[in-house]
Amino acid sequence: MTVRIFLSLLTGVSAAFLFFAPISIHAVEAPTVNTNQPIKPLDAWTAVGLMTPGINIGNTFDCTSGWETGWGQPPVTKEFIQSLARLGFKSVRLPVAWDTYADKGRITEKQFKRIDEVVNWILETGMFCVVNIHWDGGWIDSDNKEKFPDTFHTFSKEAEKKFRSYWDQIARHYAGKNEKLLFEGLNEQTEFENEGSMEKAYATLTRVNQLFIDTVRKTGGNNARRLLIVTGYATDFGKTSQKEYKLPIDSIPGRLFVSVHYYTPWAFVGLSEDQSWGKMQSTWGSEEDMKQLNDLFDGMEALSKRTKTPVYLGEFSMCSKKERALSLLWTTSVFHAALKRKMVPVLWDIGGMVSRQSPYAPSDDLSEIKVRLRNMNTPQPGR
Repeated sequence: MTVRIFLSLLTGVSAAFLFFAPISIHAVEAPTVNTNQPIKPLDAWTAVGLMTPGINIGNTFDCTSGWETGWGQPPVTKEFIQSLARLGFKSVRLPVAWDTYADKGRITEKQFKRIDEVVNWILETGMFCVVNIHWDGGWIDSDNKEKFPDTFHTFSKEAEKKFRSYWDQIARHYAGKNEKLLFEGLNEQTEFENEGSMEKAYATLTRVNQLFIDTVRKTGGNNARRLLIVTGYATDFGKTSQKEYKLPIDSIPGRLFVSVHYYTPWAFVGLSEDQSWGKMQSTWGSEEDMKQLNDLFDGMEALSKRTKTPVYLGEFSMCSKKERALSLLWTTSVFHAALKRKMVPVLWDIGGMVSRQSPYAPSDDLSEIKVRLRNMNTPQPGR
């Protein structure tokens, strides 16, 4: 389906769907972002509507076997980024494996140069950009027991030193960017289950999130007021919404999001065949399935209200082949659940929803999801 046909689906869409309206071509053709820009005061709740919906550039700069193209992706182009804006996306999450390609703990000029290029393309369109430290060989919570036998699933002193150093480097490098660049502390490697107890595991994550905030804020410039995203426990809805999960303390109020991912139930979303530890789920959409989804989203909404912190749904997607109607039902239901609760929904995409090849067309599935959301009269996201 071409971009022209895709955009025609927006004709007659109610005001509740203006968040999915394409960004103007004028914004797409804007000049390169300056190194030092004034930063506008922007609180996280206001940003929810401005950043919705979002999409990931997945399996690309997070690749640990050959940066950008190692997992079969073509190089990211300016035209691809512009297509995301024209399709109506308002934010792009850019997962990055910094450590794998660093030089003895120092991010190289080559790394920064390429990420700078993509970040600038994203910001030039008027979209928001989220840069993170993604899964990067398992060094943060040492999830490889053979590689990290003494610090397995803990936050070692070595990891703490490296984590602080990388965020200092990243934050200083981008200190002049405006409010549309956000930092996300880390990805899913946040269980720390070998710390001795669940209480200690949760406390360790709080400490890691606090280290991220303190390190970024101390670099000054626009980072003193930049929006930041801290990570939920294992980015899991149920575990993050527990009373044991504590948000870190920020020096400036109203500038934090809490990040979670949604791939539930994994037996349906992720399994294409039975495994030794569980059976594949071939169908989804029963009353029980819907209750599970709404209970989990209600739990995160309760945490959001309790902490006065909006939720950043940084990843959700189908990772297995199932009947198309059921896949569409699951994806639309998750999207709708997030929008209804004023969360920022960010599709995980590796080229399936929006082609990485010219003319960068949206998939039929993405177009269908748009139509279904319109018909569900999904409320306008925002405060």
